[in-house]
Parts: sequence; structure tokens; C-alpha cells
Amino acid sequence: MTDIRRLGPDDPDLPAVHALVTAAFGYMDGRVDPPSSIHRTGPGEMRDMARAGLLLAAGRPPLACVFCTVKPGALYLGKLAVAEVARGRGLARALVEAAETEARARGLGALELQTRVELTENHATFARLGFVEVARTAHPGYDRPTSLTMRKELR
Repeated sequence: MTDIRRLGPDDPDLPAVHALVTAAFGYMDGRVDPPSSIHRTGPGEMRDMARAGLLLAAGRPPLACVFCTVKPGALYLGKLAVAEVARGRGLARALVEAAETEARARGLGALELQTRVELTENHATFARLGFVEVARTAHPGYDRPTSLTMRKELR
């Protein structure tokens, strides 16, 4: 069992989480259009995200993390990241399972996330974790879908 812990906005590991997410999302550069919002997300914004929602992390220092936000009927998962050296160890699955526990405790019936249209390997990973595509949306100024919304109903 992977040790999943909550990190608050003043946690000393928050700078490591910022570095983790920035590095983990780096492979998207040049692949997704528009560019990832990670380029506009500094440590201060991540602190605000941790304050407004729930930040779950695996490992010390963090090797994987996810930011969770309550939305109507669902817990939204954002910035799910796993360090390259820790991929294939089940950390993403452990974070999703922890998020499921949180969602149920809050009376929410689903998990939801968005992934970019171009990142087909992410679509496959999330499908293996029980998510299904429920919508396609476009970023402002785009006349084509740029993101997939995926949802996992909780039983």
C-alpha cells in the first residue's frame, strides 16, 4: 500500500510538488495547443490550489500528486503527476483510489478530470483506471476540441 498524505498550503513539500508537476508536464511542450497552464502556475498558485481544495501526495519527497476540487456531484482531479523515475509503480492508481475515498466521504458520486486531446496515452491510462470520456471542450479562441472530460462513476 502506498502512503498517501494530504499536503496543506504551508507544507514544506509544496516546492517539491511544484517541481514535480512542472517536470512531469514538460513532455507536453510542443505537443498540446494551447500550451499547458503549468507555465502560468507558480508556487504561489499551487499554494492557493492546496488552500482551496485538497492536495494528495505519495512519497517523501513527493513522487506523485493530485490536486482535488469539489464540483457539483464530483471531485475534480487536476495536475495529476507522477515523477518519471516512479512511473509504473501504481502511484497514479493509489492517488485515484484515495480521491475516490475522499469523494465518497463528501457524498460525491464521481471523479472527473480533463486531459488534452493530443495525449492519447493519458486517455488510455485513465480508461484503465475506470474513467470514460463524457465530453470534449475547446479552450477560448479555438474552434476545435482541445480537451476531453473523463468521468468515473463511483458505486
